[in-house]
This record gives sequence, structure tokens and C-alpha cells, in this order.
Amino acid sequence: MSFVFTFLGPAASLWVATWLIDGFEFDGTWWQFLIVAVLVGLANVIVKPLAKLISLPLMILTLGLFTIVVNALVLQLVVWLSGPDVLDLGLASDGFFWSTFLASIVISLVGWLLSLVLPNDGRLTAWT
Repeated sequence: MSFVFTFLGPAASLWVATWLIDGFEFDGTWWQFLIVAVLVGLANVIVKPLAKLISLPLMILTLGLFTIVVNALVLQLVVWLSGPDVLDLGLASDGFFWSTFLASIVISLVGWLLSLVLPNDGRLTAWT
């Protein structure tokens, strides 16, 4: 059952971000949305730790605020992968700064709220 919550956390966060942020849109079927949610989860597990390690001096210099930029860059990678030129899954963003940056903040906040509410056995439940 914990696996379901681990998978639904990023999916719910992504859905809230596409609902709230203008310019960050999903235009596809439900199964494509689930694939995009899996891509977000994989990016969290594989790409994000490497990006944090590479940007460690900037994280120290900005007292951790650069994490927001790393989240936005990882989300932009998922947007690029799910775009019409690569996998054509239906996730699109108008521009990096406003739509993707704000969507990464929304995803982080919703993921944090879900981690407070949903049972967690130490696994990643959302974008943190």
C-alpha cells in the first residue's frame, strides 16, 4: 500500500500544478499523465541528487535556496522529455522562468503537504 502512496504523491502534486499554473499545461490522456508522473519520480530519484551534488557550492552560498532552481531544472527536463519532439506525452510549459519555476514551487509545497498527511515509511512521497 505504501507503494501506491509513493506513486500517487508526485501524480497529485503534478496535477495540482497543472491546474493552478497558467502556461504549465497537460493535454493528454490519463495514462500519459501517469507516465509523466513516473518520469517525475525517476527524475527525483536519478537526476535530482546528481544536480544537487554538482550545485553544492551554490546551495551552501545561498543557504539552500538554490534547491528551488534545481527543482525547476529537473522539472524542465521532464517537460522536455514529455514534449512533442521526444515522447509526446502532453506536458507543456510556456517558459522556464514563470511557468516551470512556479510549477516546481507548487509541486514542492503540495508534496510537502501530502507527506504530512499520507503515511510514510521513509520513502519519497512527492517532490521534496
